[in-house]
Amino acid sequence: MSVSEQQPNDRTTGRLYGVGLGPGDPSLMTVRAVQVIAGADVVAYHSARHGRSIARSIAAEHLRPDHIEEALVYPVTTESTDHPGGYRGALDEFYEAAAARLAAHLDAGRTVAVISEGDPLFYGSYQHMHKRLAHRYPTEVIPGVTSISAAAARLGKPLAEADEVLTILPGTLPEEELTARLAATDAAVVMKLGRTFPTVRRAMERSGRLPEACYVERATMQGERTAALSAIDSDTVPYFSVAVVPSRIANPPAPADAATGEAVGEVVVVGTGPAGPLWLTPESRGALAAAEDLVGYTTYLDRVPVRPGQRRHGSDNKVESERAELALDLARRGRRVAVVSGGDPGIFAMATAVLEVAAQPPYRSVPVRVLPGVTAANAAAARAGAPLGHDYAVISLSDRLKPWEVIAERLHAAAAADLVLALYNPGSRSRTWQVAKTRELLLEHRAPDTPVVLARDVGGPEESVRTVRLTDLDPTQVDMRTLLLIGSSQTQAVRRDDGTDQDVVWTPRRYPEA
Repeated sequence: MSVSEQQPNDRTTGRLYGVGLGPGDPSLMTVRAVQVIAGADVVAYHSARHGRSIARSIAAEHLRPDHIEEALVYPVTTESTDHPGGYRGALDEFYEAAAARLAAHLDAGRTVAVISEGDPLFYGSYQHMHKRLAHRYPTEVIPGVTSISAAAARLGKPLAEADEVLTILPGTLPEEELTARLAATDAAVVMKLGRTFPTVRRAMERSGRLPEACYVERATMQGERTAALSAIDSDTVPYFSVAVVPSRIANPPAPADAATGEAVGEVVVVGTGPAGPLWLTPESRGALAAAEDLVGYTTYLDRVPVRPGQRRHGSDNKVESERAELALDLARRGRRVAVVSGGDPGIFAMATAVLEVAAQPPYRSVPVRVLPGVTAANAAAARAGAPLGHDYAVISLSDRLKPWEVIAERLHAAAAADLVLALYNPGSRSRTWQVAKTRELLLEHRAPDTPVVLARDVGGPEESVRTVRLTDLDPTQVDMRTLLLIGSSQTQAVRRDDGTDQDVVWTPRRYPEA
C-alpha cells in the first residue's frame, strides 16, 4: 500500500483511493479493498461506451444505494476516431475531463474510490487518474491480485523459480520485439491479447516457446478457459486473456518427441560475445537457458549463470574436437546441448570444430545450429570509434594450427591491398615474437604513424583501449587477451575535446580515386 505525501488542505478535501479488485472473482478482493469501498462517498469506474464495467460487476455486492457512482466512459477503445489529436489525443482529453470530475468531488470533501480490476498500477485505468490527482490530494493505493497471479494459479504452474527472470509483455509490441524478448527470458506473460493474438502466436513459434506456452482466458471469472496456446483459434480470443510461458525449472520441456516418443536432441553453438551478459544476444540468452547441458572452455562457461537442473561440462582451451564430440554424443542421446564459445562462434571459435565433427557419419543426423555473437573485432572497433568503417581483413597470428609462413603471406597481401587489419591471438606466454615480426612486416607497406588500436579485455573488468603509432607498437604490451586493429592509409586518429583524453579512430567510407 502506498500513501502519498499529505497535503496542507487535508482537512478540507476528500481522499482519493485507487482500489484493486483482483482478477474477477469477488471473493479475491482484499479486506482493505472492501473497507475502502464501504467508507467511500463516491465510487468511480471506467467502462467502454456500451456502459458495462467489469470493475463495477466485481464490486457490485459492496455498492450501497447512497453511493455516488461516476461512470468514466471511454470515447474510444480500439476503433478509429476523428479527434484532431487522433486516438491518443481523444484519450488524453477524456482523462483530463474524468480527472476534473473526480477533483470536483474531492474539493467538496468527498472520499473517492476509483475501482480497477487487477492491480490499479499494473496496466490499470486508475493510473491515469493517479498521475493527474495524486499530487493534489491525499491518496492511497490498495493493491490487488493481478491477472498474472490468477492465471498461474488456475494453470497450476509456477511462474518463476530460483534466479529465473519473469518478463511481462504487452501483446501490442511489434512481432520482432516480442520474438526477441520471448527468446531471451526464462518465463513470460503476454498481456492484451484479443486482436493481437495472431502476432503473439507467431512470436511464440519463432522464438521456440510455443510448445511451452499456455493460454488463460477470464481467469477466476465466469467463462474461464485454459488450454495450450497452440490449440487456440485466434477468432475466439478476447482482450481479457493472457499467454503464459511458465518456469522452465518447475516445468521442464518434455525430453521426448510427442509424436514418436523418441528422444530429440540438438547442439546449439552459442557466442557469448567478448565479455559478460551485456554482450549476449536475446537468441543466445534463450538458447543457454533452454539447454540441458552446457559444454565449453571453463573460462567461457563461467560467464553463463548456473541454473538448477543444467549439467556443465568444462574443459581446457585446447580440446576443441573433444568438446565437439562430447556435445554431439549428448545430443544423439536426446539432450539439448549448448556449446559455449567466446565472441562469435564462427570466427576462430567453436562452430568450426563442432561442424567438422558433425560431418562424420556417426553424427550427421544430429541437428546443429550456430547462433551469432558479438566478435572481439567489432567490440574493439566500437570502443575505439569506427576503424573498421571500410574494407578490412581478419587474421589470426596464432601459428598453432597453421604455419607462420602462411600468416606472413596473408599479412603481406592484406597490407599491400591497403586493408585495415583485425589481428586475433597476437601473443601468449609461448608465442612472444609474432607481434614484433608483424610490425616489421607491416612497416614495409604502412607509414610509421599508422594508427594501431590495442584493445584488451573489452567489456571486462580490466578493459583497456589505447591508440599508438605503428612504429611505437610495443610487443611486451600485447597478450592473448589483446586484439590489434591496424589502420589503413586512410584511417584517422583524432583527439577530441570531450574530456576523455583519448583518440577516436575511424576509417572513412569513401576511398580516394586513383
